[in-house]
Amino acid sequence: MEFFRIKHDIPFMRYGKITTAISLLTFLFAIWALTAKGLNLGIDFTGGTVIETVFTQPVHTDQIRQKLEQSNIHNATVQIFGASNDILIRLPVKDIHNNGKTSEIVISALKTIDPAVSLRRVDFVGPQVGQELYDNGALALMVVAGGILIYLALRFEWRFALAAIIANIHDVVIILGCFAFFQWEFNLTVLAGVLAVLGYSVNESVVVFDRIRENLRKMRKTAIPEIIDNAITTTMSRTVITHGMTETMVLSMLLFGGDALHNFALALTIGILFGIYSSVLVASPLLLMLGVKREHFIKPVASKTGVSNNGAQV
Repeated sequence: MEFFRIKHDIPFMRYGKITTAISLLTFLFAIWALTAKGLNLGIDFTGGTVIETVFTQPVHTDQIRQKLEQSNIHNATVQIFGASNDILIRLPVKDIHNNGKTSEIVISALKTIDPAVSLRRVDFVGPQVGQELYDNGALALMVVAGGILIYLALRFEWRFALAAIIANIHDVVIILGCFAFFQWEFNLTVLAGVLAVLGYSVNESVVVFDRIRENLRKMRKTAIPEIIDNAITTTMSRTVITHGMTETMVLSMLLFGGDALHNFALALTIGILFGIYSSVLVASPLLLMLGVKREHFIKPVASKTGVSNNGAQV
């Protein structure tokens, strides 16, 4: 299925060094943000208390934060959770002295806004559990990256695998760098989004790489850069349809999903945009830098006289 057909190949590889340099600068900026500012870890990783309350009518989160500050409860994260009257309050572990007493103080403060407010649940995450979740999340990222590397090396060739995993790491680091630079909260839902981006981005790389491998066998007299340009151009319609539909859905979650889905959708939005960019303008130029050749996929064929096509006796 194609919405449009491009008659002439777009010379992407002509600008490969420029796009790779831009990616390198973006990557280094993300590394700086992670080093200088660090991730704003949520309660899932640092520990704390989660309090879910239900008001009888919609209420503004800024008003709730103001009442909590007046009750000496600082650094609280207030989110709309589901309906506009369902409020989720997250308190860092460093600001909690007694879990039961803290929830009573919160409810007392909220009753000044709505006397009929009710407490739905109170969950406490200890710092040790949070650290364990953080370690397991980092391990999950490494396992997924390693699995992708092995899969691509077996399906294609090690140069393709290395180019794809560098492009995928580029996407992940940029997502983390954005969250560090803007100090958006990084929690388990964001981690799930990052893992989803890894799988999503490699799918685009596989489609382009598969077409490149096909062209290497079919376009025998064509230079490698032109083969890659043709592979990207011929898959462009598929890229626009697939990513356009996915991005529409993710933007819907971002704009209308509420606070509970906001950071998850934000991670996916950034990851999809950079995933398209890296699959086309990072992974493909890296193939040229790694020296991919037609001979890596086409073995010399022996002639009937016992001499191979490169002139050597067999």
